[in-house]
Amino acid sequence: MSRNARFQLLLSAFLAGIFPAAGADFFAPHTTNATVRIVEVDGVALQNAFLADEAKVAVAFDSGLKALTGCANVSGAWRSLVRTNDIVGIKVFSAPGALSGTRPAVVAAIVRGLIEAGLPPAQIIIWDKRVADLRAAGFFEFTEKFGVRVAGAVEAGYETTNFYLPESPVVGSLVWGDLEFGKKEAGAGKKSHVTKLLTPMTKIISVVPLVNENDAGVCGHFYSLALGSVDNTRRFEGDAARLAVALPEIYALPSVGDRVVLQVTDALLAQYQGGPASSIQFSTVRNQLWLGHDPVALDMLALRELGRERKASGIPQPPGSYEIYTNAVLLQLGLNDLSRIQVEKVR
Repeated sequence: MSRNARFQLLLSAFLAGIFPAAGADFFAPHTTNATVRIVEVDGVALQNAFLADEAKVAVAFDSGLKALTGCANVSGAWRSLVRTNDIVGIKVFSAPGALSGTRPAVVAAIVRGLIEAGLPPAQIIIWDKRVADLRAAGFFEFTEKFGVRVAGAVEAGYETTNFYLPESPVVGSLVWGDLEFGKKEAGAGKKSHVTKLLTPMTKIISVVPLVNENDAGVCGHFYSLALGSVDNTRRFEGDAARLAVALPEIYALPSVGDRVVLQVTDALLAQYQGGPASSIQFSTVRNQLWLGHDPVALDMLALRELGRERKASGIPQPPGSYEIYTNAVLLQLGLNDLSRIQVEKVR
């Protein structure tokens, strides 16, 4: 979508009055009869002492994938999403660590399924923003275990000609690793360049934990993929208004969101306070995996569930930027109306 078309869409929405007047009133109107389907796998004892049981998680994940795709076997389910010549990037959110971030057991189920479906291990890349987080979370063990690649966006570097430039650029406080760090010329710090990791990727699978984040509401698919794919993100982080614009627009880049074929919310635990850092004391055991093709719907379900957990614990709701998901709907990235999200439970 061109910037002019996006502006016209946002202007029309504004004139129609669909932007929320208050934080609690964030749902878009019923403009169509569209619905979206999410598969929720309810497992039993998928973890012990907060450590995921890899075998049980694999069974649960495979059941969910077959239900989502309508295929009778796991290999067929994966072949409906990827081809054997694809370069598949599995985007994880590893900063909270192995207990609270994307759990290696969930990623292991995905990797095994892709390999069994005929995808060569060398064509699978497990990635996140930084190598240090991936290493601390245990993902580098996958290189020896499966023969796949593990890589960080910062360490891979950034493209000079593929970038996100907001309509109203905010000059970022550049740090080491950002492409324009140390440059003094005019305009430096206004762009967020896309990581070179995405250049060869033809498909992306997003796997995020169910962890809160005060400004975005949740460390969900928009927060993880958008901020993980580009540099110069400090100008958006910690500012709900800037995140509300930047996250959907970065996700909408053809080299980012257009390549996503599957979203998985790792809901083995629900951490409703203290995120994105790991805070097990603010977590409840859920033993669930959510699978779908709509990142807006999955993040909206995550917001609802974390809100319930906070309410049950007597913790005030953070302000949260629900405008992220309103803007995402305007960019035609998904559906944020909970009444139109059909959750299919698999036990």
